[in-house]
Amino acid sequence: MDALFALGEGGAREITTALREPDALDTVRVTLGVLEKKGLVRHRTEGRRHVFMPAQSRDEARRSAFTRLTRTFFGGSPGRALVSLADMSGDRLADEELEALSKWVAEQTRRRRGR
Repeated sequence: MDALFALGEGGAREITTALREPDALDTVRVTLGVLEKKGLVRHRTEGRRHVFMPAQSRDEARRSAFTRLTRTFFGGSPGRALVSLADMSGDRLADEELEALSKWVAEQTRRRRGR
């Protein structure tokens, strides 16, 4: 999907080139078929060629994937998912990222308390 979002649209050959996996043409074709059945991509036909494009924006796809992830692994709780992600990141979070997270939590807390 990332390669398809980067291309905007393309055939299986363009996608394998974008992935830098020239030997994966059959795998990409099968995967595109699966993604189309799931409603994540669609295609138009140009002669004998299928040109695929995302069926939704990158942001919509991101939200949908995060919703499925939180439902599957965190009982539907985005908070638990965020805490787990931050915990897994551990020392890899830069000070600026930690500061941004702290500010976000403080702002959300103030908003909920009506301040």
